[in-house]
Amino acid sequence: MEENDHSIVRAVLSGDKDAYGALVVRHSQTVFRVAFRITGDEADADEVVQETFLRGYQRLESFESRSEFGTWIYRIAVNCALNMINKKKVEASYQIAEEADPSQQQVQVADTAADPERVLLSQEIEAMQAEAMQSLTTTECSAFTLRHMEDRSTTEIAAALNISPNAAKQAVFRAVQKLRRGLASLRVNA
Repeated sequence: MEENDHSIVRAVLSGDKDAYGALVVRHSQTVFRVAFRITGDEADADEVVQETFLRGYQRLESFESRSEFGTWIYRIAVNCALNMINKKKVEASYQIAEEADPSQQQVQVADTAADPERVLLSQEIEAMQAEAMQSLTTTECSAFTLRHMEDRSTTEIAAALNISPNAAKQAVFRAVQKLRRGLASLRVNA
């Protein structure tokens, strides 16, 4: 019979440090998925997973068994991913000042099945999507990602971002409105 998370946490706190590995195995896919959705980069998501479980292990004594371990570690993952984004934004702002043409550093792989016009259109749409996402605040981006890509409830978003449920709902609403405005030119008249 598989142990539940609470009994594994108790075992770790009692001195069985190897038991934490079971929690890592059990929750790493969920943590990676949310990290990838927030950061948009596989390497960054891997780093967030490592940081999340390290922080979880270091703070395991503060875990209150009133909630589920999965919810607790998910919240740590969201915070780690947001920290990663903020760190990248600061680093990017320094790099932009030094670089002449940042678009030259992107790797572009052509789809052999698509014609050049289709590839160009796809690139333009991707650029518009990225620009629209950049217009969002960190909270709006995270709230939008959690709601529309992770299918999380307003209550879960509020808990993950440490804001009120109403603030979470407003953040999702503002994100959707900004993205609609930013992508308005893509609408096709029916």
